Amino acid sequence: MSSPVVELRGLTRSFEQGGVRIDVLRGVDLAIMPGEIVALLGPSGSGKSTMLQAVGLLEGGFGGEISIAGQAAEKSDAHARTALRRDHLGFVYQFHHLLPDFDATENVVLPQLVAGKPKAEAEARARELLTALGLGHRLDHRPSQLSGGEQQRVAVARGLANRPKLVLADEPTGNLDEVTSDKVLGQFLELVRGEGSAALIATHNERLAARMDRVVRLHDGHLE
Repeated sequence: MSSPVVELRGLTRSFEQGGVRIDVLRGVDLAIMPGEIVALLGPSGSGKSTMLQAVGLLEGGFGGEISIAGQAAEKSDAHARTALRRDHLGFVYQFHHLLPDFDATENVVLPQLVAGKPKAEAEARARELLTALGLGHRLDHRPSQLSGGEQQRVAVARGLANRPKLVLADEPTGNLDEVTSDKVLGQFLELVRGEGSAALIATHNERLAARMDRVVRLHDGHLE
């Protein structure tokens, strides 16, 4: 039987605000299997982004256990956590955060070069992903020359460029209108499934969440 791509055990996170302790995560348990697409549902402020930051190993201060591809992240040093992010995780955010001076292809090539891939291989991978997302005619366009939906598709391609075992997406279509959102999410899910990656996708949209394999709800710091 396959092992989980990510497993959380008793995950906690608290903040101090105005001298008051705020418990955002109160013992979250979750396992995501290879190829599984999970919607993380909850209203704004419920802690979805905080949970994704934990899974993505983007900041410290968390309690509990986080296992990525079978490796205990909470026991790893900074170098090992960086390697885990690079080798196993991909990220797609609500705002695309594309580099404005680089064209679509270059934005998807760059993370591959950072991971040590040869330039020719990285360029071929970028063209493959962008074409699959309907951007084969926009490969050399900079972000300012692309629509909001096109920019987000480039961000999706960038998040999948290094063939991650797990894609983390935080409201990936939250900045788009409903029609564009539906189209981009459909392409995103199709591509993730085609790549065989797992995904944890944070959203507050019940309709979009229903298109995924499983829905978990974050409420009062716990998963339901």
